[in-house]
Amino acid sequence: MSEELPPSQAGTEDAVDEVRATDADAWATACAEDLAAEKARRRVQYGQPPVSAAEELRKLVDAVGDKLSSLNSPLLGAVAGPAAQQVVKQVVQQAKAAVEPVIERNPDVFDHLAAAGNELLAAYRSAVQAQEQRWTTRTTGLHKDLDEQHDERDEDGDGTGPGQRIDLD
Repeated sequence: MSEELPPSQAGTEDAVDEVRATDADAWATACAEDLAAEKARRRVQYGQPPVSAAEELRKLVDAVGDKLSSLNSPLLGAVAGPAAQQVVKQVVQQAKAAVEPVIERNPDVFDHLAAAGNELLAAYRSAVQAQEQRWTTRTTGLHKDLDEQHDERDEDGDGTGPGQRIDLD
């Protein structure tokens, strides 16, 4: 009997556990409401957030699939046209079925790949701009050097201008 709690205390512990469970649910509910309100405020302030790279890939696969399915092949003629179109639709369905699970399992991978692509593009752009700058400064310097050499020859009389006679003997 000493192990059993008196009836008045047992009801109190159940009530405390119930309050704790309710508090946890209330906290989660309040957090979800705050998050939804913050997202709505940001959407109003900044507009729609950009879609993820995974969603973009999904849209690309759908668009390419729709375009391929709607193409009519004049090379196959009227007889093979419907059969070929059915084969194309089937291939598109298989491609979508293969891509969709990969997108579902790894949506963050596509975001990382997109970020890496942006970094590569920025590095390429920087390299091209630096090379173009070197080309333009070197070309300007070359013209200046050639002009100076031409002016020096004319002053010394060693240069061959259009009014000077060339001795071929």
